Amino acid sequence: MDIAVALRAFVRTVERGSVTAAARDLAVSQPAVTKHLRNLERHVGARLIERSPKAARPTAQGQALYEASRAALATIDAALEGVRRDMGEIEGQLRLHAPSCIGSKHLHPIVMEFQRLHPAVTVDLVLENREIDLIYENFDLAIKYGRPADQDLIIRRLGVIRRILVASPELLKKTGPIDTLQRLSEISVITSAAGLAPRDTLGLQGKEGTVDIPVRPTIRTNSADVIASTLLHGHAAGPVQQLLVNDELASGTLVRILPEYEIKPTEAYFAYPSVRFMRPAVRAFTDFAIPALRTIKGLDAG
Repeated sequence: MDIAVALRAFVRTVERGSVTAAARDLAVSQPAVTKHLRNLERHVGARLIERSPKAARPTAQGQALYEASRAALATIDAALEGVRRDMGEIEGQLRLHAPSCIGSKHLHPIVMEFQRLHPAVTVDLVLENREIDLIYENFDLAIKYGRPADQDLIIRRLGVIRRILVASPELLKKTGPIDTLQRLSEISVITSAAGLAPRDTLGLQGKEGTVDIPVRPTIRTNSADVIASTLLHGHAAGPVQQLLVNDELASGTLVRILPEYEIKPTEAYFAYPSVRFMRPAVRAFTDFAIPALRTIKGLDAG
């Protein structure tokens, strides 16, 4: 039995809670993972995994072995990659997760530039607007909005995501200037459901503090692309992450309205699992990406 291979199969099964999911992550067959688990249990003389049709969970002995093995395997992987790094090459696979809004427009170009420097690195870039468990879902890094509370994560602050109010010139031709809070209440807006306070009010921050303004949301959506497209088509005005519309503001296809007000910004963080050593490819990408992300207008590092 290859103890390292068996331990990797065991660790992924515990983290995924499923033999099938572990097999998929490891790019092997389900029977192969089952064989590794049985061989490992025979080797240690204890039952490590309790299996049911819906889940696979560690026993008390399995949990103890998982806690010790996970850190040890991560250390071995880091040491092996460290040798390759010392030989002048960064290589390996990176699994990255990010909100789609910042991911497609900004993180994707950073990934391509990083791969031009390190062509032996393969990247799985997953962009979606949901909370993830980095360990359970086997991600190396994630951009998270809001400070993560998970104690198993190490975080590095990127800055705050500014959200501003914009409209298209075509919309302003139809509505006239939107230069007061009262005018904002009278027009159609697009926003995310999360961006609205109860009773369809929008919290705006200005020099005098925060004020809640009733608005008329014509569309609520969780898609940043839908918000940007709706704004560009002149269908509505509304709040948007500035980093999504920098080019449109520069070209004049969108203009800022009520510039003395902004939506409460959101803090953004890089998060990665807290293992003993960061793999060299993970460290190299983190050191490359964070300065690049902090140059984006609308992501303020201060």
